[in-house]
Amino acid sequence: MLNRKIEYLDKGVLTLKTTMLKQSKELIGLVLVAIFIYFFTFWDYKEFQTLVSIPQQWLNLNTIFLSIVIEAIPFILLGVFVSSLIQIFVSEDMVKKYIPKNAFIALLPAALLGAIFPVCECAIVPVVRRLIKKGMPLHIAFVFLACAPILNPVVAASTYFAFQSNMSIVVGRMGLAFVLSMVIGLVIYLFFKNSNQLKVTSEELLGNQPKESNPLQVNKWKATFYHASDEFFDMGKYLIFGAFIASLFQTFLNREVLLSLGSNEYSSPLVMMGFAFVLSLCSEADAFVAASFGSMFAPGALLAFLVYGPMLDLKNTILLFGYFKTKFVLGFIAIVTVIVYLGVIMYQWIF
Repeated sequence: MLNRKIEYLDKGVLTLKTTMLKQSKELIGLVLVAIFIYFFTFWDYKEFQTLVSIPQQWLNLNTIFLSIVIEAIPFILLGVFVSSLIQIFVSEDMVKKYIPKNAFIALLPAALLGAIFPVCECAIVPVVRRLIKKGMPLHIAFVFLACAPILNPVVAASTYFAFQSNMSIVVGRMGLAFVLSMVIGLVIYLFFKNSNQLKVTSEELLGNQPKESNPLQVNKWKATFYHASDEFFDMGKYLIFGAFIASLFQTFLNREVLLSLGSNEYSSPLVMMGFAFVLSLCSEADAFVAASFGSMFAPGALLAFLVYGPMLDLKNTILLFGYFKTKFVLGFIAIVTVIVYLGVIMYQWIF
């Protein structure tokens, strides 16, 4: 009896702490919004600039940070909306019904699904998390995560327009993404099987996980927007942190060192993979940036940039650490890095 009372007391204290934490977060959010509105409405930037001399590098940092956030927000909104549609309209039975039972055969449909799903790397993490919660196997979900930001029609079109004079880059990008994503899924299956790698939320610890909405009680579309708004603000903090780190690298990274390291056939793909990671460009736009490096880097290095960046960059890495267990995320980073590098090197040897 005493142990049960202590257990109830501990659960009550945890509930109180969780409630206070949520309220403090909401209060901080409201204060930040009020500060933003005040500065946006009343602050005279030109007058401030005459009083305080701000180094040009920090002005560049501000511009890059805002550009990353503004570029990512529409795709984040798309991602959380798709995630919410899955939450409300897709049942676990439906997910299990259309996934082949064989773990290896299921790799191919997952890669094909990525070719028709218009989601970039900014939005893919919440979609994948929701699919896993609905019963999709871990390795299949990460095949989709790896290939969808590259194989989708919008990215294919942008890559075509950026490299019209070099179609081997277009074909190479799509082909490598398709094959390597399945290899990544296979390796994840071999190392992690179908173990649960999602982080446990405070609501799940307390047994207060939200239940599926009853269609007779709550309008499904209204519930979809509720889920989308909650998930958007939950993801927002990771997006802002990742965008800030990426803008720091873009501002202070020495381009001359980058070019000197990129002259070697074996080191240049690694350099461009690192460059893609820290730049955190949206996959719909990265082909035009890669095309600007065409005179300085070999096609293999450009492919490493175009394949690795959408699979793994600072923004989605921060999101992955927010929603998945640390050990798994570190393993995923290592798997993607090794497989993409070896895939690009093999591509260079063959073609």
